[in-house]
Amino acid sequence: MELHLAQEPAADELLGRSPLAALVGMLLDQQVPMEWAFAGPYTIATRLGTDDLDAHEIAAYDPEEFAALLSAKPAVHRYPGSMAKRIQQLCQYLVDHYAGDPTAIWRDAASGQELFGRLHALPGFGEQKARIFLALLGKQMDVRPKGWREAAGDYGAPKAYRSVADITGPDSLHKVRAHKQELKAAAKAAAASKGK
Repeated sequence: MELHLAQEPAADELLGRSPLAALVGMLLDQQVPMEWAFAGPYTIATRLGTDDLDAHEIAAYDPEEFAALLSAKPAVHRYPGSMAKRIQQLCQYLVDHYAGDPTAIWRDAASGQELFGRLHALPGFGEQKARIFLALLGKQMDVRPKGWREAAGDYGAPKAYRSVADITGPDSLHKVRAHKQELKAAAKAAAASKGK
């Protein structure tokens, strides 16, 4: 499977073969550019000296050392300390509930709604993040339980160009960015008219 979210071949290759890397990238995707967020798992793996991420290893890592690993320049995120904690919480949850195997989240999900519920239960995955990741699973990772598009909401619509779920290369990245700029402009306009 090929993903093009980091827009960097080595980082995208890891995202394409590692479900945990994809989940961690999604977790990191807030308050930083998308490419920075999705390159994070590759940076973490490199600093750990491995070619993949392992939920058991990360969950058991000394929290201060893991935070330092993410904080080393260039930092993995704008808020490396809090994100290190969130990644460890996510990995601990995967260990506790899915024996450390992220694919178990979606492997036997009977419906899109059930899968959405499982994703939403993950630490750091609010409603929007869970819907976007569900759309990414359906659109690019061939995980399509019955009703997945409906459970993903607007993000599940074909050719929506609303989120990372729709990015397959530079052209679609440009369309998603344009959509987000339109939303920001509309929100700014609404706030300005409210203040009058």
